[in-house]
Amino acid sequence: MKQVLLDTNAVMAVGEFGLDVFAAVENAAFSSKIYVVQGTITELKKIMEEQRGKYKAAAKLGLALLTQKKITVLPDLADDVDSSLVEYSTKGYMVLTQDVELKKRLTKPYATIRQKKKVIVVK
Repeated sequence: MKQVLLDTNAVMAVGEFGLDVFAAVENAAFSSKIYVVQGTITELKKIMEEQRGKYKAAAKLGLALLTQKKITVLPDLADDVDSSLVEYSTKGYMVLTQDVELKKRLTKPYATIRQKKKVIVVK
């Protein structure tokens, strides 16, 4: 079973692109358990407070879905979210992100969103 860790932008893809990230991960990574780090929750709450329009709505929807689906929240392993995700990727977690700079730092395999409608695994 793969352990998939969602980055903030992956959680927000639900509201921004209408992509069911949870189903897409199941299709791309076969059998998997989905997690987020505490920093992702913090970032989503910050976006809800500071942003307007579609970003605020996407963050609100993302947080609601994380709660509804009872996604496990892991502790941060570093001061910033990206560094925590990199640390978890070295421990065998597959990170789902659209962040170009973060993808360069991750240990393969990792997952990304393509064409705003599907999740693919990069090996």
